[in-house]
Amino acid sequence: MKEVISTNKGPKAIGPYSQAIKANGFIFVSGQGAGDPVTGKIVEGGVAEQTARCLENLKAIVEAAGSSLDRAVRVGVFLKDMNDFQMMNEVYARYFPANPPARTTIEAARLPRDFRVEIDMIALA
Repeated sequence: MKEVISTNKGPKAIGPYSQAIKANGFIFVSGQGAGDPVTGKIVEGGVAEQTARCLENLKAIVEAAGSSLDRAVRVGVFLKDMNDFQMMNEVYARYFPANPPARTTIEAARLPRDFRVEIDMIALA
């Protein structure tokens, strides 16, 4: 069985996908950019502000599924520019201060809505 997870505390999907799917003890959260769930607009600022918004969006969605960031087991980070790695990493570290999940970080040629960063996650339910 799979359960679709949806919350107004996270940005609405901009395509034919779910914010998250809960299945077999895991929560698979779709990639989250720096869209403000209230206004629908991209947050002002650079990669630090966008990273924080991405992680707040992930947090809201995983909490709507009954879990939390500390139950994250894998994260994928997509950066528009790998030169933003250090700044992204500093913000990211505040959200995972102990026992961080496994992670991949790659540079992507272009992200939806021209985000500077997009992050997806798998967490334990």
